[in-house]
Parts: sequence; C-alpha cells; structure tokens
Amino acid sequence: MVRVMASGVFDILHPGHIYYLQEAKKLGDELVVVVAKDSTVRQQKHEPITSEDMRLAMVKALKPVDKAVLGYENDRYRIVEELKPDIIAVGYDQNHDEEKIKNDLKKRGLNIKVVRMPELALDLSGTRKIIRKIIDWYSFQKKMGKVEK
Repeated sequence: MVRVMASGVFDILHPGHIYYLQEAKKLGDELVVVVAKDSTVRQQKHEPITSEDMRLAMVKALKPVDKAVLGYENDRYRIVEELKPDIIAVGYDQNHDEEKIKNDLKKRGLNIKVVRMPELALDLSGTRKIIRKIIDWYSFQKKMGKVEK
C-alpha cells in the first residue's frame, strides 16, 4: 500500500486543486491531504477567506481524497511523522523547495519520495486568478451601474 500525502490551503476550491489531488492520487493507493490551519495561512500567505473547518470539510468530500486532516501550526513535519507517507506530492505552484524538503525529512530519519505535480493550464486554475476575475467583473458591473448598493 503506497500512501501519498498532499497539502495546501484549499481556500476557494477550484479546478487546479482537483487536478492536483487527482494527479497525486495516481502516485499511490491512498491519498491523505493535509489542510493548512488558519494561523499557518495567515502567517505564510494571507487572511483565509474560508475557515479551516470549512476547507477541511470540502477537501474530505472530494472523490480522490481518502483522508483529510488539519496540519500543525509550528512544525510542518510533525504531521508527516504521524501520517508516514511514502510520497509527498507538491503542487506545481507551491512555494516549496523539493531538495530542502528532502534534506529536512532525512534529518528526521524519514525516507520519503518528493514529487512536484504538473500544472493544469486553465484560465481559472488558481485562487488568485479567481479573485482577480471576480474583482474585474465587479468593477465592470459597477462602472456600468449594475451593482446594487
């Protein structure tokens, strides 16, 4: 049984997330997804739009996902030690250095393969792309006088 671990924020679920998880699932028999805690998202990215509980529930409901859990705040490898994956799938746009991850894992005595997932070439494949499209749509609607106050 090959266990694959994927992780992310999953704020505003979109086709890029689905593709990432589908591709990660192809690497093994079981896909476990780690959803970032709100405090981690605030510290490393932005104010989350949806709560960690909501994001976790949505990820758990996805077909490729066998199990989803919340990560820990200050030690990203603690959950890895608990889950014991054979492979860690890194999203194509995640700001992670695979070599650093491999070295960090090795220091903890963990022999885990790290794989960068391919990109989905699609207009709305990222949270920031979706937010930008909504802002542009709203701005246009407002300019045309179609936005209610």
